[in-house]
Amino acid sequence: MARYTDAVCRLCRREGRKLYLKGERCESPKCAINKRNFPPGQAGLGRNKVSPYGMQLREKQRAKRIYGLLEAQFRQVFARADHMNGVTGTLLLQLLESRLDNLVYRMGFATSRAAARQLVRHGNVLVDGRKIDIPSCRIKVGQVVTVKPRFKEAEMVKHSLDVAGKRPALSWIELNPETVSGRLLAMPAREDIPVELNEQLIVELYSK
Repeated sequence: MARYTDAVCRLCRREGRKLYLKGERCESPKCAINKRNFPPGQAGLGRNKVSPYGMQLREKQRAKRIYGLLEAQFRQVFARADHMNGVTGTLLLQLLESRLDNLVYRMGFATSRAAARQLVRHGNVLVDGRKIDIPSCRIKVGQVVTVKPRFKEAEMVKHSLDVAGKRPALSWIELNPETVSGRLLAMPAREDIPVELNEQLIVELYSK
């Protein structure tokens, strides 16, 4: 499967804001946004006027990079949201938030979505007691996500839970740090999704 393998800090610099792609590093003085808050490349310091299309494109690129999807994957998620009843932009975010790799990150079992994706791919995550190694697997309301018993005492998981404990709790996720498990209580409302995105611009871009 194709995946992005270049330096992820370049993505944050290109978007001009923290996308939290490297876990704890994003909160440290080493964060690229703190050190070089301008786009990468020779033209990074130039001032370019952004067109309405450019704004829509940047918002779509930002969403892809936050959730770690490539173009074809992201377009498929949007197509599904577009065929559902409701506000397309909100449905798009709900579908992205209900991905297994995202929920493993939100529950604090990994410090970043990339780390969560790796944890899933290596077969170390269980959904309702069954091993699932597909990061894009969509979790339904009421399903329980946990890590394999032999990984519950792993230093990596313990450290991730400590880091996650410093983030604001999410009302739509029930977390039990003692059993290293979590449950999706409900699909989140837009105001309960902690991402800085204008999803309406993405809808406008794909609706052309």
